[in-house]
Amino acid sequence: MLVSQAIISLAFLSLFRISTAKSQACKPNTWLNLAPIPTPRQEHSTIAINDTTIAVIGGIIPIGNIFDTTDVMQFYDIPSNTWRNMAPTPYKVNHPNVAVVDGKLYLLGGLINGPEIPNVSINWVASADCYVYDPAVDVWRGLEPMPNGTERGSAYVGVHGEMVYLAGGMTVLQPTYQDSLAMVTAFNTTSGKWQRLPPAAADIPEGRQHGVSSIIRDTFYVIGGRWFGQMNVRGTVFKLDLNNQAAGWQTSPGYMPVPRGGLCGDAVGNKVYTFGGEGNPNSINGLFNDTEAFDTTTQQWTKLVPMAVPRHGTHAVAVGNKVYIPGGGLQQDGKPVVINGAVHLFNLSAHFDTYCV
Repeated sequence: MLVSQAIISLAFLSLFRISTAKSQACKPNTWLNLAPIPTPRQEHSTIAINDTTIAVIGGIIPIGNIFDTTDVMQFYDIPSNTWRNMAPTPYKVNHPNVAVVDGKLYLLGGLINGPEIPNVSINWVASADCYVYDPAVDVWRGLEPMPNGTERGSAYVGVHGEMVYLAGGMTVLQPTYQDSLAMVTAFNTTSGKWQRLPPAAADIPEGRQHGVSSIIRDTFYVIGGRWFGQMNVRGTVFKLDLNNQAAGWQTSPGYMPVPRGGLCGDAVGNKVYTFGGEGNPNSINGLFNDTEAFDTTTQQWTKLVPMAVPRHGTHAVAVGNKVYIPGGGLQQDGKPVVINGAVHLFNLSAHFDTYCV
């Protein structure tokens, strides 16, 4: 399904502190520009294959002056600051749930183009398909699909040993409707089987999607996001002790300073860094430029230098002391914004930068 009224844009230079990418060395709490991704995109996933390679999977890419869900996968080589195309995903997917375990990339569900509906420009629905990718041979292999009723995209994903945990997510995204799930499931990468968690851990306290997740010191964190709609943003932090799942999910006292959805983030050490997002009623483009860090030891937040290029609909991945953020949207989806005298509803970006911790 194709949707018109997209504008493709390279992100603008910012007045914030930005370094060049020649040495990829930067001072803490600054931003560093990197080689743009080959194709502007958003609603993709980003994951580190190892300490030198980052993968960007699926999402939405431009085709002329329209955009569509894609199967394009690209690898970024950190030392050389270059991109290359890899084997496409077995199906076109946006909002994919991805994880890396023992050097292999797991693609678990996501959203795909659903049946066309009259007067509905977008109808993305959940897929149950699951695959594993081996970067050593550039080949995908099929896995057991998600159990019936658990398929979803935009879930909160975390890896703990051989297990991949998925919390929340969504099964449908349309311009005027999107759901939010509370279920939590796990995929065992050794047995290749799906499993539900104990009753106390089987659901997060409230449905969530489009947020940030990390597992730190055996605790699974589900941060921010939204509940049934772009503007229904949440600032709660849910947490689960994976070594004591019978105790169930807890809500941290550390509420986000700026609740938002469509944000991205990842963990460095004991802190989870969060960036951007959409649903800002006080911004002409509907975006947040906030950068914040959640200290899992103190359960407190710290505000940091804002994003040099605010975005939403992207994923962040930490490698070493840098958090990499490729692509994303430069305006809230569906929000009319005048750019160069014309009204646009979408604005995909090829911008790629990293935040230095």
